[in-house]
Amino acid sequence: MSLHVRPKGFRFAIDRGGTFTDVYAECPNGQVRIIKLLSEDPGKYADAPREAIRRILEEELGRPFPKSEALDSGHIEWGVTKTRNGTERHGIFRSVP
Repeated sequence: MSLHVRPKGFRFAIDRGGTFTDVYAECPNGQVRIIKLLSEDPGKYADAPREAIRRILEEELGRPFPKSEALDSGHIEWGVTKTRNGTERHGIFRSVP
């Protein structure tokens, strides 16, 4: 049975690109944490955003969060540069001045 953990006061913003995933975290103590991981590294983790959040929670809360444990990570803002970059290259998305 998985435990659902909801840390209070964490805010995460995730930018998953084709090569790297960046995770920005605002922690309850006011500290800002930024982690950059390879977007795909199957030998180390199944999902880069989840792994980054797990690492931040472990370091900030001082307890292990096993990879098998479900995370309810609070507020998450998601951005995907992989999709945007691809659509810009193919003329699907254009910036308006």
